[in-house]
Amino acid sequence: MTLDEALGVLEADMDPSAAEPYIRVAAEYLRASAERSCPKPVPFDPAHLLNLTAEPPPAEGRPFEDVLAQVANVFVPNSNWLYHPRCMGHQVSAPLPAAIWAESITAALNQSVAVQEMSPLFTGIETGLIRWMAGLAGFGSTAGGVFTSGGTEATFTALLSARAAAFPDAWEAGVGNRAAVVITAEHSHYSVARAVAELGLGARNCLALPSSLFREEPDKLAAEIDRLLQEGRTVVAVVATAGSTAAGRFDDLQAIGAVCAERSLWLHVDGCHGASALLSPVHRHRLRGLEQATSLSWDPHKMMLLPLSASVVLVRDERLLEAAFAQRAPYLFHGGTGRVLDQGIRSFQCSRRADAFKLWIALQRYGTEVFGLLYDHLCATAAAIANAIRRRSDFELSSEPECNILCFRYVGDGRRAENELDGLNSRLRRELNNSGVGWITAARLNGRQVLRITVMNPRTRVEDGEAVLEAIAGLAKA
Repeated sequence: MTLDEALGVLEADMDPSAAEPYIRVAAEYLRASAERSCPKPVPFDPAHLLNLTAEPPPAEGRPFEDVLAQVANVFVPNSNWLYHPRCMGHQVSAPLPAAIWAESITAALNQSVAVQEMSPLFTGIETGLIRWMAGLAGFGSTAGGVFTSGGTEATFTALLSARAAAFPDAWEAGVGNRAAVVITAEHSHYSVARAVAELGLGARNCLALPSSLFREEPDKLAAEIDRLLQEGRTVVAVVATAGSTAAGRFDDLQAIGAVCAERSLWLHVDGCHGASALLSPVHRHRLRGLEQATSLSWDPHKMMLLPLSASVVLVRDERLLEAAFAQRAPYLFHGGTGRVLDQGIRSFQCSRRADAFKLWIALQRYGTEVFGLLYDHLCATAAAIANAIRRRSDFELSSEPECNILCFRYVGDGRRAENELDGLNSRLRRELNNSGVGWITAARLNGRQVLRITVMNPRTRVEDGEAVLEAIAGLAKA
């Protein structure tokens, strides 16, 4: 192929008629799911799936129709169908349609939001949404933040900011052998311990305290903090959770916030899953005390049902975030007096897409009230499935759901030993997920293997949960 021929192909692909088939593939997927006629969840067969894409890229491009046919006939059917009402596994949403279509505009405009001159309007969109979200959290007019690649980066950025507050010279001098710790609870997300290690504090200095009913215990937290301070240790941060990954539980932010405030400690709230409850009049109370936090991580790609990725880290004082990234790059950032507009000085990333745009589109299209309604609906569906579990003698509920996550296990007639139940429930999950009836995940709570349902699709009904329970019971008796 010559250069002129290549440029001709690019020119042809810029025509609206070239975009329509891509949109049609995605729209057909949404239509099938809306009619509940989409295929069964895909059984996980790694060898088979790898073989489907084993060929190396071609030297010359293939006909457009052939590429789209492979996408429609191979890629779509062999992807996880998150819109299937019985796909109730991980905390990944069946995304809102308007946000899906917004992604194509984001890619076409290709604004790099690290530098204001490369994203003059999108920097304003991101900053405006950050201020709105910080206001919901009760952080006040000095607050700031930045969009991140996900909750793991958001947590890392928050704890990097906490490290900068505790050790202002750490960027230049390093951490060294300082006696520093970060305190969290055993139910916290693995990204907390990972961030502590990445920050050079040492993984063993991430202290995960035992929890009660999958919640951090404020009294034990206070006692542990005081013990560490008496030993001369520096408590860099305390991490609380609003919507834990395994069980969806919310820590008592009011009590934990008071413990940290009395000792002038940095409190980070991992609200990646549960911070969206701020939009719900029904569930907002679970975040009471959030305004005491120093920082918050929040994933709109979870309970606000956006496509991956859309995550935010917020701090009550924007200067704390700027201090975390003490490096300066004058070839990129040209801030004068006053607030620097370039979000790159507050971000781990440089090349960064305008993920705030899909949130802006979704909020403009649906309005904030819809997000509260959807949050309530997902939680109500999970509660209804929990009630279905309570009505059965062959299942037991492992934790009371506080959002859209519930854990349970099959116990049969109650005569099996605990170690036998662990193995049985692991097997039942594998067999269910390969049956095509439904798709769920698993967790360990209090040392026991449990099954886990996460309702991330507004089209999921209690009848879907009941069908999954019936299928599990049938597999146990087979």
